[in-house]
Amino acid sequence: MRVIISGAGQVGYGIAERLSREGNEVTVIDSNPALVQRVRDTLDARGVHGHGSHPDVLAAAGANDADMLIAVTQVDEVNMTACQVAHSIFSVPTRVARIRAQSYLETEWSNLFARDHLPIDVIISPEVEVGDLILERLTYPGASEIVTFDDQRVVVLVIEVGDDCAVVDTPLKQLTDLFPNLKATVMGVLRDGQVHIMNSGEELQAGDQAVVAVTRDQVERTLSLFGRQESLPKRIIIAGAGNVGRYVAKQLERPEWGATVRLIENNRDIAQVAAESMARSVVVFGDALSEDIMREVDVSHADMFLALTNDDETNILSSVLASELGAKANFALVNQPQFLRFARRLGVDSFISPRSVTVSKILRLVRRGRIRGVYSLFDGAAELMEAEALETSTLVGKPLRKAELDANIRIGAVIRGDKVVMPSGDVRIESGDFVIVLARSDRVKAVEQMFRVSLDFF
Repeated sequence: MRVIISGAGQVGYGIAERLSREGNEVTVIDSNPALVQRVRDTLDARGVHGHGSHPDVLAAAGANDADMLIAVTQVDEVNMTACQVAHSIFSVPTRVARIRAQSYLETEWSNLFARDHLPIDVIISPEVEVGDLILERLTYPGASEIVTFDDQRVVVLVIEVGDDCAVVDTPLKQLTDLFPNLKATVMGVLRDGQVHIMNSGEELQAGDQAVVAVTRDQVERTLSLFGRQESLPKRIIIAGAGNVGRYVAKQLERPEWGATVRLIENNRDIAQVAAESMARSVVVFGDALSEDIMREVDVSHADMFLALTNDDETNILSSVLASELGAKANFALVNQPQFLRFARRLGVDSFISPRSVTVSKILRLVRRGRIRGVYSLFDGAAELMEAEALETSTLVGKPLRKAELDANIRIGAVIRGDKVVMPSGDVRIESGDFVIVLARSDRVKAVEQMFRVSLDFF
């Protein structure tokens, strides 16, 4: 696939890194020559210096032959214009834009992005998408990561396996006998920094990050089984009153949460904007790395500390400080992949990578076959996919034990009409089923092949 990415910042670079690694033909445009040079030096991708929405620059980037434009600069209007130019002049089939300003995204203006107006096929709003994922994590604080797909009936949890976990050193095939009504499948683990896809004869080990597919009504029971059931946090401190911090705080002010929220912001102007936009939350001007400020917001009695600034170091260190001062749990935004590897060892309980969230949304567009949903795990080392099985799929019509699945691919759940079927050797995939699959990143192409549409289908 030929892809043009306008914007070589954190988001654009992350998308380019992943797509180029998978063999796509990627060209990145940016007005900053240093960022363009970084792309040329570190990625298997072309770098073009120029304005991302100018026709001559897009032409130089190969827009005449491009399959997709992804406009992710820091300026919404540049991204929207780039999509318009790509459509009107170059007839680029798929156009994606990053939109940050919430005014553009209000429901009453949704017609703005119709093909006859601003022809944008997919809108990326990282701040909202990250904010929604944070809120979902807060709903089940015992999980390190939570993934839901369009159907909503199956949830995939990433759970840290502790020494006190009830299922440690127990072969997975025995879990059905021990817990006969539990609709959950352990699909794989991150162990010693490597993704390992599990089979039924293997055991979980303390220290694993387990990937578990479970029906939504069984989430709390599953977390309890792993020793990770925790109550909903009510006293929450947020470091960072930017777009993500304000969005999360406003949602937490709603009656269904009933949370007491305090925000820390070290930029006076941003703090003022946040204070004026909040209904009940308290905004404190100061540095989240200051013990005095932490004590002022009463972090010692916090159920949860959320580090949501734009600086990874601040997020990691303030999370550690909050826990040192008595916060029950912490959560950090971490953008840089190199920090993800040691954030947990430093004392960060849970974290989210905004870049991974954005890349996951883009991967859904470039995946071939009947792939309905995609989510990148462990900084791209594995992927979760929701795929539709058609009559021509190699999975359909045979028991799973005879399906000859790749050892690095695991099925976690099958959604059939209004039912969820957990996989076993006797289960047969039927045409029209939606299948939740975990695969190591180097086996994603094999998953696409399993769910491809063959010529026999037409």
